[in-house]
Amino acid sequence: MSLRVVFMGTPDFAVPTLSEIIGQGHEVVAVYSRAPKPAGRGMAEQKTPVHRLAEGFGIPVFTPRTLRDPAAQNAFAALGADVAVVVAYGLILPREVLDAPVLGCLNLHGSLLPRWRGAAPIQRAIMAGDAETGVMVMKMDEGLDTGPVAMVEKIAVAPDMTTQDLHDRMAVLGADLMVRALAALDRGSLAFAPQAADGVTYAAKIDKAEARIDWARPAKEIHDKVRGLSPFPGAWFEADLGKGPERVKVLRTALAGGAGAPGTLLGGDLTVACGGGALRLIEVQRAGAKAMKAADFVNGTAIEPGAVFS
Repeated sequence: MSLRVVFMGTPDFAVPTLSEIIGQGHEVVAVYSRAPKPAGRGMAEQKTPVHRLAEGFGIPVFTPRTLRDPAAQNAFAALGADVAVVVAYGLILPREVLDAPVLGCLNLHGSLLPRWRGAAPIQRAIMAGDAETGVMVMKMDEGLDTGPVAMVEKIAVAPDMTTQDLHDRMAVLGADLMVRALAALDRGSLAFAPQAADGVTYAAKIDKAEARIDWARPAKEIHDKVRGLSPFPGAWFEADLGKGPERVKVLRTALAGGAGAPGTLLGGDLTVACGGGALRLIEVQRAGAKAMKAADFVNGTAIEPGAVFS
């Protein structure tokens, strides 16, 4: 047997799930994704990763700006879906949409709910130094990631894992989890349990203003911020590299020995003093340039030990 599915997703994170659902033989009758946006040097409109995949399989794609108007809701209901699968879609689903599929709307969420409800669960888990996170299949309701949970796959977060590392692993595990959930749903054996009332935290959308590094903070805290914001938007600092102040993104770091005034470059290996301990910069990126290893960065600049980053 197979289910009649409407898939709703937008970024790369959602692509493996759509691919697996198609591969398992379910009938994907339509895909919903965010509308194309201008991007690149020519600012040509670019379709989302999910949009492109769906078109490759000949699946109709809808890109409404909102699902709150009756016309959009009626069009969704007319698809006659058994279930909607939602993965990082980006639009709020009103009650009329949530109620349209016979078996409801399932969401793949990247945290161990109720921890990190909201827009940026992967980044916030790493920035908080969480040692464990996971992916969950949840039945959606009108709240913010408050619905009952059916299945979970836990993931250990290694001390040096970045958001990109964790994102890529979660995307694959989440796809497998969702197709297993759909198989159970098809058999009538998918059971849901309410989320715990305790331990609720919210993963607010990343604000670019919080990406600047404050070297007065402890090294471990800065390390977690760097990996949580890598690769986007990228934690950054300013330094005079020979032509005045310049912004530099930091993409990978490691805890290191040493001490000094916060922001002071302690050695040629790009070890920087923090408010507590020190941090070695492993991979950085100058404005307008590609990411580079620390040694290449040092060789291409005029900085020397004793320089102060701000």
